[in-house]
Amino acid sequence: MITIVLADDHHIVRQAMRALLETVPDFKLVGEAGDGLEAVRTVERLTPGVLVCDLMMPALNGLEVARQVAQRTRTRVLILSMHSNDAYVSEALSNGAAGYVLKDCQSSELIHAIREIAAGRRYLSPQISERAIELYGRKFGNMPEDPYQTLTTREREVLQLAAEGRTNAQISERLFISPRTIETHRANLMRKLGLQNHGELIRYAVKRGIISLDG
Repeated sequence: MITIVLADDHHIVRQAMRALLETVPDFKLVGEAGDGLEAVRTVERLTPGVLVCDLMMPALNGLEVARQVAQRTRTRVLILSMHSNDAYVSEALSNGAAGYVLKDCQSSELIHAIREIAAGRRYLSPQISERAIELYGRKFGNMPEDPYQTLTTREREVLQLAAEGRTNAQISERLFISPRTIETHRANLMRKLGLQNHGELIRYAVKRGIISLDG
């Protein structure tokens, strides 16, 4: 039996995927999450075999969810996304995702992808070129150190929540740490990324693909 947690911020998407997964005899949906932070906490609590995770989610994006889940658990992560560009795919794999499937895939492909990564293999949608990913990875490896990679896990969480427009008090409540500690994390991440104000922080988050302004 393959146990699965589903993470997507759209209830109707989760509902449709739940209906699909429940038709597969060897699949068992054990939990759902509506944002990235909830996804990580749900996986840590339920330890499923597979996490099917949307790429763009509030509170914590799918790339960071994959990184934290890979670091803390043995759960295999399958990213589900509408974005097929090599940069997203490469970063997802480097963050520990075991698979990357496009949202316009057939239901049979999603089922196959879940089985593949649950068996310890990697799965990428056919439209994604493995060679292009490898070439991008080599190019990325020759670039100067990415300042984002110097951020701690907590700083990455604060970055996304701040970029989404949440106040220090709101972030404090969400992360269960004091507003003063949030201020410290925020100041540290701004310094590491060379950002001067909140507007620059938002522009950085959009450019980096941490948040989307598409709604």
